[in-house]
Amino acid sequence: MPSDAGILIVDDHEDTLYALESALAPLGYRLGRATSGDEALKQVLRGQVGLLLLDVRMPGVSGLDVVRWMRRLEQTQHIPVILLTGFGPDHELTSAAFALGVADLLMKPIDPWALRTKVRYLFDAHRRHLALEHEVRELRALVKGHGENHGEDHGEDHRENPGEDRAAHTTPRPALPHPDARVPLQRGQGAHTEELEQDRT
Repeated sequence: MPSDAGILIVDDHEDTLYALESALAPLGYRLGRATSGDEALKQVLRGQVGLLLLDVRMPGVSGLDVVRWMRRLEQTQHIPVILLTGFGPDHELTSAAFALGVADLLMKPIDPWALRTKVRYLFDAHRRHLALEHEVRELRALVKGHGENHGEDHGEDHRENPGEDRAAHTTPRPALPHPDARVPLQRGQGAHTEELEQDRT
């Protein structure tokens, strides 16, 4: 989510837009508005939306249709959505909304204090979630790059002496001379042994 992302309020009634903007103004977030589902989708796709306040029933593309389109795209599927309805409790609407992953469903008229509380929590939680995802991606890239460099270093060592290790295991090393030069040669070493016997006699 861009640092300048804000809250998009979507409703086809001007007075409702004004009331919601007045209720959210104390939070200090950037507020945008749209009067149709099509316009809302265009703004969401521009990547400047961190939370959606969305009226359910609008001419043309409804609020549920907007949510369905958002959930199909990776870049918009995790944006929190609060649906607004003025038609009272509706079991089918509630089931459909929460099945699409809507964060909340509020009845009009909206209580400003409750709205600010929900919006602040959802917006900030979404922002923290995206920041954490960004950190995880950076750490994975760092670990991957370190592992590749480490593997390349080992590979170069083996290429410089490809048969060194095998030769060390298959070729016997010569015996080292005894540190004490006064130790006589053992019997059974040919002419040198006979000369020593003659010298003694």
